[in-house]
Amino acid sequence: MWLAALVGTVTKYSECLLAVKYRVVADDGHIIGGPFYYIENGMGKNWKWLGKIFAFFGVGVGLMGIGTFTQINGITSAVNDFFDPDNSWTVDLFGRTYSWTVIIAGILLTICVALVIIGGLQRISSVAQIIVPFMALTYVVTVLIILLTNLSAIPAAIVEIVESAFGLRAAAGGAVGAMIVAMQKGIARGIFSNEAGLGSAPIAAAAAQTDSPAKQGLVSMLGTFIDTIIICTMTGLAIVITGAWDMGLEGVAVTTKAFQMGLPFPPQIASFILMICLVFFAFTTILGWDYYSERCLEYLVGGKRKIVKGYRWLYILCVFIGPFMTVSAVWTIADIFNGLMALPNLVAIVALSGVVVAETKKYLDQVKLGKKNN
Repeated sequence: MWLAALVGTVTKYSECLLAVKYRVVADDGHIIGGPFYYIENGMGKNWKWLGKIFAFFGVGVGLMGIGTFTQINGITSAVNDFFDPDNSWTVDLFGRTYSWTVIIAGILLTICVALVIIGGLQRISSVAQIIVPFMALTYVVTVLIILLTNLSAIPAAIVEIVESAFGLRAAAGGAVGAMIVAMQKGIARGIFSNEAGLGSAPIAAAAAQTDSPAKQGLVSMLGTFIDTIIICTMTGLAIVITGAWDMGLEGVAVTTKAFQMGLPFPPQIASFILMICLVFFAFTTILGWDYYSERCLEYLVGGKRKIVKGYRWLYILCVFIGPFMTVSAVWTIADIFNGLMALPNLVAIVALSGVVVAETKKYLDQVKLGKKNN
């Protein structure tokens, strides 16, 4: 994940710079942009097909990747770990056993998403945007408590991470295989956390109020550092220090166990803190990815609003389905679509690297000139 983040800062800077450089004004006056526009306007009309491919996979990621399955699955898992950790109240559906808390939480969240996306009830979204920064601070403080109360165990945890990542603790002949698995999982989770190179961040960056593409690129790349280098490292250390990584758990259950074992609070309070943080993080991510995937669909179908409105119902259906999928299936599907979406975007970044260099030089020259004038 560290390696993915280091490379990701470069790709995030490049893609967000290009998004501002090649953004356009829609017929209704709002600014739109993203990989499809810098592919078409930067690489040329003959490459529009690549922009269409990106848009197609972008819709797929929204429906079956980061946007729906993983988020709702994580939320319902966290809710279940708090309200019914022993799965005392269950029901059999689709050949599997589910806790009633998973079903109820899934239905309630689907309704909230529908109220915003279909009903236009923006108040829920506005409230979530206000609360999320406080939830982020709460999460960081909580993980810091785990690390500070286990300060002496951090060096050993770092050694454990490095040795495991490079296969140094694998059995003879298995070191390379262990390292490849670590790379595959780490890079996939790193991209999931910061979305660098995926092409989603440029869609948001294009709407930023700035006249400097390079400046927006610098602002955007900071998010990759915070997401993966800082937040994910803190979480990873907490998981390794407590030993939660080696208990046969999956998904949110791993972090929940780490919180329960590492915090000097009763397990119920630790589970509650993580559950609340995840609910707001995942809910706003679901709404954000509806926006991203709708922009992709608009480009794909030429702005036909009826198709976009129909897509919203399909998006809500995917949110509803998410809780009933296994954790492994959710992450496998997400990784596949993430990779497919990233490919056309990375091709464009490489092809337009000269533009990135030129815009960066232009910005640095402006900064130097500004310092001289001052």
